[in-house]
Amino acid sequence: MDIEVGTIIGPVEVGPVAHGGHCVARHEGRVIFVRHAIPDEQVMVRLTDTSKPRFWRGDAVEVLDPSPARVRPPCPVAGTCGGCDFQHVEWAHQRELKRQVVAEQLQRLAGIEWVGRVEKVGEEPLGWRSRMRYVTETGRAGLRRHRSHEVVELPEGGCRIAEPAGLTVDELDILAREAAGEEMVVAVADAVSVVAGREVLHGRPTVAHEVNGRRLQVAASGFWQPHQEAPQLLVRAVLKALAPRPGEVGLDLYCGVGLFASALAEKGVSVTAVEMDRRAARMASRNVPEADVIAGPLERNLRDLPQQVDLVVLDPPRTGAGAKVVERLVGLGARAIAYVACDPAALARDLKTFTEHGWVAKSIRAFDLFPMTHHVECVALLVPAPAAP
Repeated sequence: MDIEVGTIIGPVEVGPVAHGGHCVARHEGRVIFVRHAIPDEQVMVRLTDTSKPRFWRGDAVEVLDPSPARVRPPCPVAGTCGGCDFQHVEWAHQRELKRQVVAEQLQRLAGIEWVGRVEKVGEEPLGWRSRMRYVTETGRAGLRRHRSHEVVELPEGGCRIAEPAGLTVDELDILAREAAGEEMVVAVADAVSVVAGREVLHGRPTVAHEVNGRRLQVAASGFWQPHQEAPQLLVRAVLKALAPRPGEVGLDLYCGVGLFASALAEKGVSVTAVEMDRRAARMASRNVPEADVIAGPLERNLRDLPQQVDLVVLDPPRTGAGAKVVERLVGLGARAIAYVACDPAALARDLKTFTEHGWVAKSIRAFDLFPMTHHVECVALLVPAPAAP
């Protein structure tokens, strides 16, 4: 059936939440991934993508039967900006939706029945993001519309999830004109820095974060956990899971600037760290001088890892670690692996591979480190399965 983008259809009964910030609905037998809806609502849907034969995408534009969890979004561009998926959902219910997604992904992809919860982080769901990336091609600081190159200009007062100690919209717009179309990164830490491409528009090229008693330098445009409380929280979660002991040998894989390597080193662990981004690897060497830092893709450096280790911290990118890495790690004799995951589907796929090699997930915790969005962070503790009697 041919139908144009922009067509409004309905009423549609909204089904369960799915991984990706939308809910699954059906209309005349067709699956529709609907944004800005909540399970069990009845809505009218404007179609935004009808190019796929098996499913369409759409936005809820009129709510006929609202969920009790529906609230007024705090941001006036919440329905158009692609940065936030759940501003229309009460904060506690956002965590419930994320819990459902984590549980579904673990069960479907790894066969793991997870009965945990998504733990609340902080006291407010706004003003938490210490790293922001703005587009500047219009001469003003803006954000992208969902699944689009279209620019959404910042509302008065700026992005609602951005760290309020950053810059005003007027100040961002002035810098955006200097950025000349380059993506503009704003980092808020011990100071505020703004970088576009290789040019520092404001502040310094690096910022510093103090975590677990150690001051870590990070490139203003480099990777760092965006939630202000995330680095310390994740360090505590990993240390609690691994319970490192002095004299042990550990790995910090996909180490970034050395967040977990520094925590293990403080506990007396001899650490080897691997990071693909060479700039981040250089910073890791300076941040954790007692660690042996290997710069380069982990998959190409698996042979350079120690032959025997006690502990592993695995913090891969959103795509996960993959079978090749998992198969190498299970042969190193570690007593425990802490897996830090920003994507529950990738985590589940890797956990299945670990299970196939005789490991089990002893615990899986989930944290709401990205309020107002569909993203969720997990920390899994993996240990060798006990030998059969």
